[in-house]
Amino acid sequence: MSVFMILFLILFAVVFVVLLFAMRRTKDEQSVQQRLTMIEKSLAGGGEEDTTDILKQEVLSEVPWLDQILQMVPFSNQLRRLLYQADSHWTVAKLIFGSLLVAACATWVASFRVPTFALAIIVGVAAGAVPYTYLVWKKGARMKKFEELLPDAIDLMSRGMKAGHAINSAIEMVSQEVPDPVGTEFRRTFEEQNFGLPMREALLNLARRVPIPDVQFVITAMLVQRETGGNLAEILDKTTVVIRERFRLRGQLRIYTAQGRMTGWILSALPFFLFFILDFLNPDYEGIMLHDPMGQKLLYAGCAMMVIGWFAIRKVIDIKV
Repeated sequence: MSVFMILFLILFAVVFVVLLFAMRRTKDEQSVQQRLTMIEKSLAGGGEEDTTDILKQEVLSEVPWLDQILQMVPFSNQLRRLLYQADSHWTVAKLIFGSLLVAACATWVASFRVPTFALAIIVGVAAGAVPYTYLVWKKGARMKKFEELLPDAIDLMSRGMKAGHAINSAIEMVSQEVPDPVGTEFRRTFEEQNFGLPMREALLNLARRVPIPDVQFVITAMLVQRETGGNLAEILDKTTVVIRERFRLRGQLRIYTAQGRMTGWILSALPFFLFFILDFLNPDYEGIMLHDPMGQKLLYAGCAMMVIGWFAIRKVIDIKV
């Protein structure tokens, strides 16, 4: 491994530690500084009152200047939404720099085993995608739990409205009685509406935070009822029947496609598993694949074909309901 690569990794680690710890400002310090600035402006302006935003301001980094830079990055909002949907307490800056640190460490370790630095970079990129993949998995698990609890939440809203409660009270009831994540999301919708946001906007925000079709059905039904009138409790009852039927069909499809999904995972993991086992037992056995130019080309082609095959299997078993 070259001295330049070692110095680069050391410099990267030092900069990462400085950004996370030495230059970090807590949220409380930022709030105090913002309040002091408002007081100074009020005194300088002859006692004019300044208003404070009652909504929580989301930041991408606890370092002010880094937050301003990330605000200009196009994909920062997508990462922030992913962090929220995965119920993660990370910031966008921690996710980005954590992924870069993992990628750099993986590249450094792989450079001792693989013959070319280009292959080490590929390993580093794959390792750097692990935090993002973990968040996507957490988001999927949270959305799945939301789908399971949603029919009961709608039933609770319907019964509350039949008992004479307004829609706001029904949403509050769901936020108090239904477990997370449904209760948390409905609580935020209820609080947004209490803070003065129109009900339509609060419901659309819920649809953006929880991008699953069942939520779209419920919100569409509620918005249409607000525009055209009608018995909302009856509409919610019918929507619940549709959601439960879709949930039952998805369960049946998962049973029917279980063999295909298991086959895809085994065929995808088996070559890598055998490669590392053989490399551990007899490193010289696979030396031609790592050091010979033709072997390297075959290795790249094999990896590319495996990725294509994995996506093809996913396409076959991904049936929309």
